[in-house]
Amino acid sequence: MRALITGIRGFAGRHLAKLLQDEGLEVWGVSRETGTEQEERVFEADLLDRDAVGTALDKTAPDLIFHLAAQASVGVSWKDPEATIRNNVFAQLNLLEAIRELGMSPRVLVVSSNEVYGAPAGPDELPFRETSALRPNNPYALSKVAQDLMGYQYHATYGMPIVRVRPFNHLGPGQSDDFVAPSFARQVAEIEAGLRDPVIRVGNLEAERDFSDVRDVVRAYYLVTTKGEAGEVYNVGSGQAVSIQTVLDFFVQECRVPIKVEVDPERYRPVDVPRSWTDTTKLREATGWRPSIPLERTLVDVLEYWRTCTRYS
Repeated sequence: MRALITGIRGFAGRHLAKLLQDEGLEVWGVSRETGTEQEERVFEADLLDRDAVGTALDKTAPDLIFHLAAQASVGVSWKDPEATIRNNVFAQLNLLEAIRELGMSPRVLVVSSNEVYGAPAGPDELPFRETSALRPNNPYALSKVAQDLMGYQYHATYGMPIVRVRPFNHLGPGQSDDFVAPSFARQVAEIEAGLRDPVIRVGNLEAERDFSDVRDVVRAYYLVTTKGEAGEVYNVGSGQAVSIQTVLDFFVQECRVPIKVEVDPERYRPVDVPRSWTDTTKLREATGWRPSIPLERTLVDVLEYWRTCTRYS
């Protein structure tokens, strides 16, 4: 079986590629990021280029497509909402139109986000379920609502076998420090190496999030793409809320030198969600998936990744 991953050189894309290869699939990729070495099965192309998308599909003829390519940072989306919406919405539109025009029928995974739910209107709305109201409250979330509903529309209109997922926060080695846990980890690693003052700068520590390991999340992607029902959407998460303060406390405890914590107003978002977590019953019943990697192990791996990066930088 042949799989095509858009955004294969991104955080989740790299982990998904390894999983699919371990499962015996022939893995191809599309990325606009330049690799460190020539890779036979990766097309270096921008999904905003319709012709390049069509060429990649025509040459690979995939059985499965995992559409991961996206601008994935809420913080970045506040700084450049136009680029976020253009990149996320029109890249997917090009992909689905190219599939349709070529007359292909691969199983397609559209990756939405928990951000589409926004803030719960009250405590009775938690945990979020697939039937929860969509209340996007940032530009990234808005782009993901568009991707999510576009995936449904192409299934409903053209019968394309598209499955959608709404992953909650996922962590792991290789993630950009645009996100909270790797930001903490990088600061700790650089403090230990004497590259910065022994002060870790933080934003809102009261927010609670549903954290999963990226290796569990990409396994859910594979299972739901092959076993999920076309046209349906599935939440992916741990099923529990953990505060940012708890994540910070772990890294402070693991730091090999004494450090101080300082609040940095620049790290606050214009709008934030106080608490978010999900019910994954629908996903479990469809695929048998359950998370297997505890948060502490994930955080250790994130910290070791940044220690290694700092050591060899």
